Amino acid sequence: MSTRPDTDPPRAAAPRETAFVHLHLHTEYSLLDGACRIRGVVERCKKLGMPAVAVTDHGNLFGAIEFYSAAVSAGVKPILGCEVYMAPGDRRDREAKWLGDSNFHLLLLAQDRTGFENLIRLTSAAYIEGFYRRPRIDKEILRAHSQGLICTSTCLKGELPTALLKADARVARQMAETYLEIFGADRFFIEVQNHGLAEQAATNPELRELARRLGVGLIATNDVHYLDADDADAHDVLCCISTRARRSDPNRFKFESQQFYLKTAEEMAAALPEYAEARANTLRVAEMCNVELDFTRRFAPKYAPPDGQDADAYLCALVYAGARERYGELTLELTERIDYELSVIASKGFSSYFLIVWDFVRYAREHDIPACARGSGCSTVVGYCLGISQADPLRYELYFERFMDPERDEMPDIDIDLCQDRRGEVIEYVRRKYGHVAQIITFGRLKPRAAIRDICRVLDVPLADADRVAKLVPEELKITLEKAIEREPELKRHYETDERLREVLEIGKRLEGLARHASVHAAGVVIADVPLDTLIPLYKPADSKDTVTQYEGPTVEKVGLLKMDFLGLRTLSQIHLARKLVERHHGVRLDLENLDLTDQRVFELLQRGETRGVFQFESGGMRDVLMKMKPNRIEDLIAANALFRPGPMEHIDEYVARKHGRKRWSTPHPIMTEVLQETYGIMVYQEQVSRLVNRLGDVPLRRAFRLAKAISKKKESMIAAERGPFIEGCVRRGLTAETAEAIFADILKFGGYAFNKAHSTGYALLAFQTAYLKTYFPLEFMAAVLTYESGNTDKIAEYIDECRRVRLPDGTVGIAVRPPDVNESEEFFTVVYPVEASAARPEGHSGNGREQVRRCGVGEVNGEGSVTRGAASPRAAAPGAGAPPRGPAQGHIRFGLAAISGVGHKAVQAILAARSAGGRFRDLFDFCERVDLTVVNKAVIEALIKAGAFDSTGAMRRALINVLERGMELGQEAHRDRRAGQLSMFGAFGPAEALPPPRIGSEEWTDAEMLAYEKATLGFYITKHPLTEHEDTVRRFADTTTADLIRRREAEPVVLAGLVTKVRAVPIKFGRSVGKKLIVATLEDFAGSIEIIVPPERQDAVLPVLRPDAVVFVEGKVNRRREEPSVQVSRVVPVQDAVREYARSLVVRLVSGEVAQAALPRLRDMCRQHRGSTALYIEITSLEGWTASIRPRECSGVHATHEFLRACRELAGVEEVRLAGARG
Repeated sequence: MSTRPDTDPPRAAAPRETAFVHLHLHTEYSLLDGACRIRGVVERCKKLGMPAVAVTDHGNLFGAIEFYSAAVSAGVKPILGCEVYMAPGDRRDREAKWLGDSNFHLLLLAQDRTGFENLIRLTSAAYIEGFYRRPRIDKEILRAHSQGLICTSTCLKGELPTALLKADARVARQMAETYLEIFGADRFFIEVQNHGLAEQAATNPELRELARRLGVGLIATNDVHYLDADDADAHDVLCCISTRARRSDPNRFKFESQQFYLKTAEEMAAALPEYAEARANTLRVAEMCNVELDFTRRFAPKYAPPDGQDADAYLCALVYAGARERYGELTLELTERIDYELSVIASKGFSSYFLIVWDFVRYAREHDIPACARGSGCSTVVGYCLGISQADPLRYELYFERFMDPERDEMPDIDIDLCQDRRGEVIEYVRRKYGHVAQIITFGRLKPRAAIRDICRVLDVPLADADRVAKLVPEELKITLEKAIEREPELKRHYETDERLREVLEIGKRLEGLARHASVHAAGVVIADVPLDTLIPLYKPADSKDTVTQYEGPTVEKVGLLKMDFLGLRTLSQIHLARKLVERHHGVRLDLENLDLTDQRVFELLQRGETRGVFQFESGGMRDVLMKMKPNRIEDLIAANALFRPGPMEHIDEYVARKHGRKRWSTPHPIMTEVLQETYGIMVYQEQVSRLVNRLGDVPLRRAFRLAKAISKKKESMIAAERGPFIEGCVRRGLTAETAEAIFADILKFGGYAFNKAHSTGYALLAFQTAYLKTYFPLEFMAAVLTYESGNTDKIAEYIDECRRVRLPDGTVGIAVRPPDVNESEEFFTVVYPVEASAARPEGHSGNGREQVRRCGVGEVNGEGSVTRGAASPRAAAPGAGAPPRGPAQGHIRFGLAAISGVGHKAVQAILAARSAGGRFRDLFDFCERVDLTVVNKAVIEALIKAGAFDSTGAMRRALINVLERGMELGQEAHRDRRAGQLSMFGAFGPAEALPPPRIGSEEWTDAEMLAYEKATLGFYITKHPLTEHEDTVRRFADTTTADLIRRREAEPVVLAGLVTKVRAVPIKFGRSVGKKLIVATLEDFAGSIEIIVPPERQDAVLPVLRPDAVVFVEGKVNRRREEPSVQVSRVVPVQDAVREYARSLVVRLVSGEVAQAALPRLRDMCRQHRGSTALYIEITSLEGWTASIRPRECSGVHATHEFLRACRELAGVEEVRLAGARG
């Protein structure tokens, strides 16, 4: 952080005798070593009047283009360089003997374009060929790529200073002569530095003498690692973060002075007063460096059409063929749109781009890999006709200009969503076909919360304090610590009153946002027509074989390369798996891309908000929107998707009121009415904003889209430029200037958060597909959803709870999700339908839930005891098809074996292979005899037993644990016998004569023990939940669940019910209650778990009830100030008292006739014994059909305990007992 004001005027150029240029400087891209931000470096040099500056990050060119652009824009000459790591021998030698000498440094600066290209090759080779703890080159490759480069001997870690510090002047001279031979006297310089270090004071005179003897130039540098002198402490902490050291450790690595900042020319003169020539030589070097980069060139590969056809003509032919398939009749509107798009694409030379995208999307689909465009890529009719997108731009009024500006020379950008499991196959196809392909680097940065935690660790701040302070920073995309301190009173109080935390936050403000580490972008891939290392520097992650760019995505595009985003979308994988399960079990091949989008059964599911698992519509807030909106057309889903985000969310109620006719709406002009008709007069989409500007303001559509983008990015100059033309156009349309101004003001207001309709449309269509699957094929859909949430126990618990409530096509409710079973489970979740007789298992059955669906055909057996149904040739389902052939209530979802903690992929495959080869496992001993016990070891089998996976054998779980060791002994003996060629002791004489295995007892764990083991092995309860016996009470009186808490407002009162699983005390170290303790407990319900917090003043009343394993109701207020919502507790009610506390009334309905008369006296006595505050009503239905409701005078209220309710239900003559409502 600079201490100088940003308003300092630039200095005049310094006299040549005192002028200086920094040639050795590390930015944040010397990861966790440099702390300079590029913009700060350029601005500082400009203010200091320095004509040029070099960036020489360690081993890489990560920031080269960002630096070049920033410097050119500021009028400062950029010098592109790198401080490379030199291997002492061959760069490919990774023997440990080199470990102590593998970190020599050498500084290289590019003189011209050739030099920069060589720097690219060298830094690429350093990662791809020479990486050993550091990216290294050697003298062999340096000699081959030295043209256009200037070399300096660098810092104390260079070979020359290292030799001199060892008093070996002969080796130092030999090294210098080698570099002199490679670069020549005009391009090799010896470097002197002074950071106040004794070693530099000792070596500088020797380095100067060596330069004199060899006749080479001497340059002065400062090894800049941070911008200002007062950044030294923050940089020291950064180094500790890098080395995972604590600042208090006296033996840690650290910079030995605080002189590694960007000094002024005067400060450099003071540091090296006797080296005036060396300082002056920095200007000489700067004058020698003149790299000019051309960002107008393009290096996209060319698609080669068959038979030597022209790319433009081939694309045109493909598009028209696709148009006939998509649309049938080619209308004038359609052909004009196609011809317009094709003409723009051809004029820009982008036909090959579209053909490449078409090619790999076609490949994906031909290989059963779901793929489709997202975002603006849905806006082009060409893409739709090629099958790249599934959204019809004509139907949904999506505009080509939203995708590609005809007047701007920008590469097109179609993001492609792919099945996340097989995304790599598509990338590999592109690599094989087009050759020069790499994934794209991205940088993880020190975000405010992470910075606080890292700094606290370095400064020995206790972990609990670090976590608590970090969580006070709001979870917002662009939040800074400065803003967080201003907005969060508690954080501000810590900053002002706690000296230790103030230091943490001050250092955090200096370090936040710096690059922390390099990783691979989740989606980005770059494709070129020539070897990539001739164009851009390449990187190779230490733990990967993938080649990655050293430039981030925007930079890759800037230098002219084709970037494509191959995004793995879990929803596509879920849909794909669900379709395969439907095909396997019902013989129906679903055509989800041609569904009836008016299917009201699907919309009924959406209107009820039963959308857990439905893409984009499963959050609590979105479910609320759907229940209010009552969508009945696909356009409503598109709008809901766009409205449910900060900003436009405030217009949801208005949209709903207008949709249902509760509010009228109008506009000042018929054009506005027409453009906004779809969304009831509300500007929801950027496309609407652009269309209004175009049609009402008479502004060309391409400029209108530019304006829409400018509004969203708050580019005031572009907005101001279009205001006048828009007003003039509106006046020509008959509006007054005042009305036009008001409309433009509305456009600015709504356009600031209007959403990309193309994106919303593509995702609404996917959402409809998932809603369709949940409506008509709920078992297969939920099995797919559960499979792709494997590993997330909170989500699994939530979806299992949802399965209990799913409405099935036959009108019943609930899907059974059964525990893992060695005789029925596959690797992942699967659907099981019972059969009357077992059938042979398919040959080659693997049991892998995700992989198997690709290989299983219709009519195959799905595990023991179940079989698929359907015709030999599956039929395509008609859009809007009704319920599946088999009633879902007949089937269930079976847990996968991989869901069990401690049971890995190899063990699962071994179990499934044994089952496939030999059929069902009769018992534990049969299992141990047949599976590979070197893979399926004792720990695995214990986990299987505790998870209930052997329940189908009829044995008790505890009894199985008791005989497990003996079972494994017998199994190992059987394996030895088979290996020795002997007969199995269990199978020697056939089943009838086999020796019986040891008897398995009947002992069993208690319910509590059994559930505890399930929780330990599966992460949640599956056989039953401790809440199950209280489920009616919980669902009746709790007004929210742990999963739905996320949609509740800050401080909103709530009532939750659940099982207390953990209670702990946390000391309060700040504020009015310092010295006291907070009680923090975990409350678990059917949908998940949350933390509940009991403040000191409530603890006396709450703690007697709040204990582990207790089922309770919790009253309190929502706390949203941390990452996950919690509840501030005001009251806790035991479940036994819930009815008494929350029920308004109890209704006991009696059957008619004499039985009712006989029941009344007994009922009266019971009520007198249980007097309480719950109002009692007795209903009697006469033989004639009328009903009388009586409130007994002698007992108008009862204490409605579980025991009392059970006794009422068991009383002869009582037809129904029901509780009415809950207390407000």
